[in-house]
Amino acid sequence: MIILKDVCKRYQVGGETVNALDHACLHIRQGEFVAIIGPSGSGKSTLMNIIGCLDLADSGRYELDGQSIEEYSEEELAKIRSRKIGFIFQNFNLIPKLTAEENVELPLIYQQLPKRERQERVEQALEQVGLWNRRQHKPTELSGGQQQRVAIARALATRPAIFLADEPTGNLDSKTTGEIMDIFHGLHRQGSTIVLITHDSGVAAQAARRVHILDGKVTEEETV
Repeated sequence: MIILKDVCKRYQVGGETVNALDHACLHIRQGEFVAIIGPSGSGKSTLMNIIGCLDLADSGRYELDGQSIEEYSEEELAKIRSRKIGFIFQNFNLIPKLTAEENVELPLIYQQLPKRERQERVEQALEQVGLWNRRQHKPTELSGGQQQRVAIARALATRPAIFLADEPTGNLDSKTTGEIMDIFHGLHRQGSTIVLITHDSGVAAQAARRVHILDGKVTEEETV
């Protein structure tokens, strides 16, 4: 599903060139649960942005579903971001003025789905993360763990092929982290492809595969 070959990404910082990705290679098959682990500044976020089609590499090749990203038009890339990839962020990225239900529905409105289908998908997604009874609550009325559940439900509702989670447990305590990871395990058992970016070795250890990144270089580690 995802193939990166010798992908490089460089930034200019204060007159110095930083190799955020240095000939990175990565293969992720459909239905896999992969954790990408590395410290701050290792290149994790850059790798996530490229996998998520939020940024383009300077060189190398990225194939998604057998087709090079360079062959997609801007319109096609926008559709990939909104329909094929479900983004889940550390800071939840919920809209404060909207209820949980409205936050989950928003990307479906952008997809121009009929109202009845939107309502069905929102209910199913919030039920799946155990928050249907809190659907009328706004983010400020929810705990951090509940906000992350809403963010997962928002991604779920779009029915993506890939869940791309950037430090989804970074702001959560250990108990809530366990609850969120249980949701990811459930999604994986249902056949979803999950790519989880983290600095937490305990979180990464729960994935079927671990990919380490340091100074833009990617190495893989098989786990049980």
